[in-house]
Amino acid sequence: MTDRIITPFGAESTASDVIAGIDLTGKRVIVTGGSSGLGRETSRALASAGALVTLAVRNVEAARAVADSVSASTGTQVEVRELDLSDQHSVSRFVAGWVGPLDILVNNAGVMALPELRQSADRWEMQFATNHLGHFALASGLHRGLAAAGNARVVSVSSVGHIDGKIDFDDLMFERRPYNEWAAYGQSKTANILFAVEASKRWAADGITANALNPGRIPTTGLMRHLPSTPPSVAPGIASSTGVSMKTIEQGAATTVFLASSPLLDGIGGRYFEDCNEAVALVPGVRRGFADYALDPAEAARLWAASDALIADRLVRSVAPSADSR
Repeated sequence: MTDRIITPFGAESTASDVIAGIDLTGKRVIVTGGSSGLGRETSRALASAGALVTLAVRNVEAARAVADSVSASTGTQVEVRELDLSDQHSVSRFVAGWVGPLDILVNNAGVMALPELRQSADRWEMQFATNHLGHFALASGLHRGLAAAGNARVVSVSSVGHIDGKIDFDDLMFERRPYNEWAAYGQSKTANILFAVEASKRWAADGITANALNPGRIPTTGLMRHLPSTPPSVAPGIASSTGVSMKTIEQGAATTVFLASSPLLDGIGGRYFEDCNEAVALVPGVRRGFADYALDPAEAARLWAASDALIADRLVRSVAPSADSR
């Protein structure tokens, strides 16, 4: 059994706390959704340590103002590139435009609890398409750059919400079962953790590690905008998924920044963290810890194969002639 990673940091630590004294000068970093909320604070913290950060975002114009602000406050140039994770064509364009090594990939962007079933441009359920398949294709497409870096890290922002959704391999896109916003979100967040498990296994020889995390409950981010209801497993009186009632954005970004930068995690992959420490097994009645299925190697391998197949099928459909063109 591997030793659990325990650190000097905790629920109240901030991104600035965990990055203090760390030098990332010259390291190339991509942060998806890096222009707002946790992504913005993650980008700021990593840039403050000298990292060359690229904000991968849908709204390029809005992100440029953020990039200028982060550059001014940190003294490190921040770049902006367009990326819509819900659209595999956009992911492919982003990957094709990346040249050279990539030291850190932060899979931060996401959507949560869409109140009705929506489909992506590729006809996939939107939360699974954005939160998992978009990041899966992005990381896979950038594998060469990650391998070239030598000791690259992939950090995936998951959620304690993974306990609300095991992967339903028979109906990933809610084509047969009734749609439920929390089951869909939970499934996508479970997928983020399983990706880290399998990526660390597959890419170990390339020096690439991948870990996932629960940032905690941060009520001031845009992720909360679709909230129509309370997650089904929230028990009365349970204030949050962490040891504090709520987290600030600075506290919420701390675990992400820790996984991206701390020397304590050199060579460590395939694990799930919260409050800047490796999480323990789910505690009944409390939204904290991990569900066993989220770290199951067999589930991780099955999800990787299913994800590969979905993207391959999308590529076939994208090049097949339409009925109108025949």
